[in-house]
Amino acid sequence: MAENGAFEKRSSGSPDRPSARREGVPCWVDAQLSDVEAGRRFYGELFGWTFQDAREAERAAGESVRACLDGEPVAALVRKTDGRMPTVWSVYFHTPDAAALTERIRAGGGQVVTPPHPVGDLGTAALAADPDGAVFGLWQPGRRAGFGRRHEPGTFAWAELYTRDTQAANAFYGGLFHDALFGPDASPDFGRARVSDVFAAEMPPHFLVHFLVEDVDEALAAVTRLGGRVRVPSFETSYGRVAVVSDGQGASFALLQR
Repeated sequence: MAENGAFEKRSSGSPDRPSARREGVPCWVDAQLSDVEAGRRFYGELFGWTFQDAREAERAAGESVRACLDGEPVAALVRKTDGRMPTVWSVYFHTPDAAALTERIRAGGGQVVTPPHPVGDLGTAALAADPDGAVFGLWQPGRRAGFGRRHEPGTFAWAELYTRDTQAANAFYGGLFHDALFGPDASPDFGRARVSDVFAAEMPPHFLVHFLVEDVDEALAAVTRLGGRVRVPSFETSYGRVAVVSDGQGASFALLQR
């Protein structure tokens, strides 16, 4: 169903490999939730995550708890400060210079939702939207580089951009992140597909965060048992078998079996 176009290359290896530090490589994910404690219970049982309370700099940035797998950071659960904010998973892309990248985003027809701002000594964060309206984050590392583990069961594996105009997406992201997507050793962790390939045509363009699982069917059963919902039953893609689900608070994400 999902076409996955010009961005696709299979990603593998350690989060510390040189290509993982290229501008445009996904380096972090977080979920905006009304009830972080409920999120801890849901994701802790689903993925085997443990949690560390945020320290002062992270609390100042809104982060509530950091999720870890075998002691290494893999995600964050953030308490929403405004009930009108969406309940979503967001993906952040690595950049060595968030301010310069936001200028290129504007020049390419995108918008800056939240300008670059320091998160203590951890790094610099920003939120932006592409010309079709899909929101994504930027992360300029300071003390925190990003993922401690990925491409393993229970960790980030892929981000799929669902958009109405795949050609425009190719031009926009190809211009922003050319080396990460098309460089000689590029192994990008994201692709793109038309919204109508999986979701109803009225669904807004968005990034869908994928977490790796060993068995999609078992994971789907766990999601349901834990109070989540299956949004799209499993289907085959060029990058693996995928199902779209949501947690008990409505934050959607995908399960990916490779």
